[in-house]
Amino acid sequence: MSKGKVRRVVTGHDEHGRAVVISDGPAPYVHTVDIRPDYYSTDIFRTHETPAIINAQTQETTLGPRRQLPTKHGTVLRVNCFPPDSESLTNLDAKGSQELFASLGNQAGSTFAKSGRHPLMHRTETIDYAIVLSGEITMLLDDSEVVLTAGDILVQCGTNHAWSNRSTEPAVVAFVLIDGQFDSDVKALVRE
Repeated sequence: MSKGKVRRVVTGHDEHGRAVVISDGPAPYVHTVDIRPDYYSTDIFRTHETPAIINAQTQETTLGPRRQLPTKHGTVLRVNCFPPDSESLTNLDAKGSQELFASLGNQAGSTFAKSGRHPLMHRTETIDYAIVLSGEITMLLDDSEVVLTAGDILVQCGTNHAWSNRSTEPAVVAFVLIDGQFDSDVKALVRE
């Protein structure tokens, strides 16, 4: 897959109710970040409600300003390519980390200033399914980490985390983000 070009096939229904392909080609929204030249994030599809409305001919769901998170009651499917961590990334300060998350559409998600563990530390009020398609990536939590390789699947339940590629090759990960809500006990813990 060339930089950010992910083939996306979307199905729908014709005027007789038959199943048809309504689009087949590269997903149109690819987000890049100047500080990470080989990083890309390709939004594949979004839903905006639960249950998701199924139209005969779904309109494009990914265009508009960059938004890291799903809308309320929505979902996001995206594919990210994480290049090996660079010195410029690992040397980011808290302000630079916030600017990076602002470019992703989620400045408030950055928790690096509080934790100091990794410039990409963040928390989202979502359930995330992460499926490693290729390469190796390390998922950092507050006090631990897990190395994931191609074929591994992680379920992220609103935890403070970061993704770090400590290998020499890119890691490609598919993510499904589902809008969530902290229960009152967890909300009290994470807001401290």
